[in-house]
Amino acid sequence: MDKISVLIVDDHPVVRQGLRAFLELQADLEVVGEAADGVEALEKVGKLLPDVVLMDLVMPRMDGITAIRQIRALSPSTRILVLTSFSEDDKVFPAVKAGAHGYLMKDIRPVELAESIRSVYRGEPSLHSEIAKKLMDQLAQGKEETEEKLTPRETEVLSLIATGHSNKEIAAALYISEKTVKTHVSNILQKLHLADRTQAALYAVRQKIATDK
Repeated sequence: MDKISVLIVDDHPVVRQGLRAFLELQADLEVVGEAADGVEALEKVGKLLPDVVLMDLVMPRMDGITAIRQIRALSPSTRILVLTSFSEDDKVFPAVKAGAHGYLMKDIRPVELAESIRSVYRGEPSLHSEIAKKLMDQLAQGKEETEEKLTPRETEVLSLIATGHSNKEIAAALYISEKTVKTHVSNILQKLHLADRTQAALYAVRQKIATDK
């Protein structure tokens, strides 16, 4: 079984040690490295190309938000899961806009953290409930851009994204290929002016798009 490789980025050694100790107990997760700040994180990502980066936000030399932007440019396939103590708007919104695939608070239960790592690795958003509400409230209050109308099939795909389905699961539910699902997802993001699946899921929740499939 291929393991999900994880890079832990946090400026507190005790936090890194605790995270490593727990994650290494998971049969499908492998901690491939640690970094104490954004600068070191970039160096490690370039060398290790981890599947998932656990990213703190407030760190010396280079903060997490800046690091997220640069990691997305350096290694587009690497997923970034924010793990922080901060839920303020000036941290949440810039982190998601920079390209974070998930945003969690450090009080999350260890088992839920492990599942969140698996979720973002599969390309599914993972957001603390408080953070999800903040983002949806901002979207509801913000000025909407002109959106192209989705086709019925694209709406079906979006509704399944909203309920946390992976591309493989969507393909099985709709009896289409994964390649076709990827095309639909790309079209959805383009039409709705969204950056990634996380934003698509939030949009779908706000629009009350859901499915029982």
